[in-house]
Amino acid sequence: MIDLLVDPSVWASFLALSALEIVLGIDNVIFLSIVAGRLPPARQASARRIGLLLALVMRVIFLLAISWIIGLTQAAFEVFGHAVSWRDLVLIAGGLFLLVKGTLEIHASVEGGNGEGGTHASPTQAAAGAGFALVVAQIVMLDLVFSIDSVVTAVGMVPHVEVMIAAVVVAIAVMMAAAEPVSRFIEAHPTVKMLALAFLLLVGVALVADGLHFHIPRGYIYFAIAFSAGVEGLNLLARRRRERAGGKG
Repeated sequence: MIDLLVDPSVWASFLALSALEIVLGIDNVIFLSIVAGRLPPARQASARRIGLLLALVMRVIFLLAISWIIGLTQAAFEVFGHAVSWRDLVLIAGGLFLLVKGTLEIHASVEGGNGEGGTHASPTQAAAGAGFALVVAQIVMLDLVFSIDSVVTAVGMVPHVEVMIAAVVVAIAVMMAAAEPVSRFIEAHPTVKMLALAFLLLVGVALVADGLHFHIPRGYIYFAIAFSAGVEGLNLLARRRRERAGGKG
């Protein structure tokens, strides 16, 4: 263990993996923010914390069971001559879930209504509990998909389990710190929320493509969303300037 702490290559691997896990965690934070936003305000923070803690627990468990995770990437059966692994099925299921969830959220945002127990509803205590359980269940499902993808990435980068776990803990801690401000920003700006939903649809397509062995480099996806976010940021700045100019007039 001491040898790992004084090895510069280990620290370099730790920093690189931590940065990658944080970037990959953007998907998780956006999904958490949107799904938890369907709950009453008093329960949103709890849902986000539970979701991220579950993500941490699943990632650590999967890292401690690396041989099983690697086994998930092996071909389980064939369909029309194409090998299919359990990881492929998990990615396809997660991608389809994101596509359905993103589409329903966009529909609710455009057409109105509270959907799955939105923030403006006034449910009974039992209904509120059921809504909270549904949100946590959705978070757990996506955490499972993101965790398997995250662990497979970590195994390919770092040979030491201790370093992988440390990087995952750092990434989850950053995501916990970012979840609250990201959620507030998304809820305060409807156009940003729509952009975030479009991002989830894009990630869903990428997951399905990965499951079908058509890999889309994540750099393309993150560049697209970064470009769109930059354009939206300029729109927000322009709107603030117009509002200030109108106030002065």
